[in-house]
Amino acid sequence: MKLLESSRFEAINNALSIKKGDSTIVGRIESYSCKMVSADKALYKRFTSEQADLQALSPPQTLMDLSPAFSRGGGSMSGDEGVILCDTISRKTLFYLIATLNAAFEPDYDFSDAKSHEFSKEPSLQWVMNSVEANLSAVAGEQYHGLRSALWSAVDDEISLMDCDIYSYNPDLNSDPYGEPGCLWSFNYFFYNKKLKRIVFFTCRAMNEFCVRESGTSSDIAMEDDDYY
Repeated sequence: MKLLESSRFEAINNALSIKKGDSTIVGRIESYSCKMVSADKALYKRFTSEQADLQALSPPQTLMDLSPAFSRGGGSMSGDEGVILCDTISRKTLFYLIATLNAAFEPDYDFSDAKSHEFSKEPSLQWVMNSVEANLSAVAGEQYHGLRSALWSAVDDEISLMDCDIYSYNPDLNSDPYGEPGCLWSFNYFFYNKKLKRIVFFTCRAMNEFCVRESGTSSDIAMEDDDYY
């Protein structure tokens, strides 16, 4: 996956570094071409060697708390039985998501062994926007409200949101790059435009410095973020 430079995303990423009280938000949005680089080819060969093309995804985490009356197209919840049905993903698309994670978090993390059940297909763009709004507004409040319009406008211009499938990555704590003590919440969204052969990756976390200190973690959050990004 090739990182595509964007001055608009760079400005938004700077604005997504927010400190309020004991809480710190660090987020970034990046655009990737699905054109493979040399590091992707071995992983792609392994993926395409598997027989079953369609892989099962997990339902979005927020769906798990809804009533049995909820239903939607694709993967859905049965209104009569309260059974959540799974979406599926092709191996090629799953490869793109994993390769994006590898590119975004290299060299500290390797997601080559990530499984399809660690990913979900989101019900709608509005669903994702509402989730982002709830998380960022809870900590950043007016700072996020002032940024919101520019953020979604930049993403739409880059990827054409209405033409995207949206996926999320929801790993267990052992695989989560944000699984350290003090993490209040995190999200990882992929906006995949098949026609453009492009993915916009939106990742964000909120840290509570008091919880980090109480856990005995000696690393400085700000220093970690400067080194990481």
